[in-house]
Amino acid sequence: MFTSSVGKKLVMGLTGIFLILFLIVHVSLNACIWANDGGEMFNKGAHFMGANLVPRILEVGLFIGLLLHIIQGYMLTLQNRKARTVTYAVSYKDGSKWYSRSMAILGTLILIFLITHLSHFWLPNRSQQGLSLGNEIDLYERMRTTFSGHDGATIITILIYVLGCGALGFHLAHGFQSAFKTFGVNNKKYHQMLSAIGFVFSIVVCLAFAMMPLSFHFGWLS
Repeated sequence: MFTSSVGKKLVMGLTGIFLILFLIVHVSLNACIWANDGGEMFNKGAHFMGANLVPRILEVGLFIGLLLHIIQGYMLTLQNRKARTVTYAVSYKDGSKWYSRSMAILGTLILIFLITHLSHFWLPNRSQQGLSLGNEIDLYERMRTTFSGHDGATIITILIYVLGCGALGFHLAHGFQSAFKTFGVNNKKYHQMLSAIGFVFSIVVCLAFAMMPLSFHFGWLS
């Protein structure tokens, strides 16, 4: 499962679908900032996720799935390059998008974004909580202070978030349908449908994520 090409692709597909489900939950919760109620709805949702045992257990599974996805992705990339040390004399790139051939690069950009994101929110929050449930920081206020400034550090942070969301969008545009293809959903009818769904999903989710720091920075929230 973890050494053969087929096994690696199965792990990538399973963890990819799991991470897609996580993104749906995450973007839905974070969208509560646009209730424009001073963060009340958002903080209630964040408190529910931090103060209940089931989400905290799933959080461990999320990190395991994320690590497997990253490791197997890099291993597949290295394995594919090792298998063909000499490139084709003729380029056969017309049948694929550039982002489908650049998943490792896009994944690296997303990894940089994730490290930044975790250091800003998840790590300080879990550090305050310790082993207890609840007792989290005011995450809405944390978002406000992180993104509202106009100094150079804040601008760089926002750029990292926006570029990270852009990289995630391209990654999902290929990865969404690719995950289902791994499990045999590969006929023409379903491939076109999944490609369309994946394209819309990647735009909506990643645009929503990118708009969050911009909403705080430009003062669109009360």
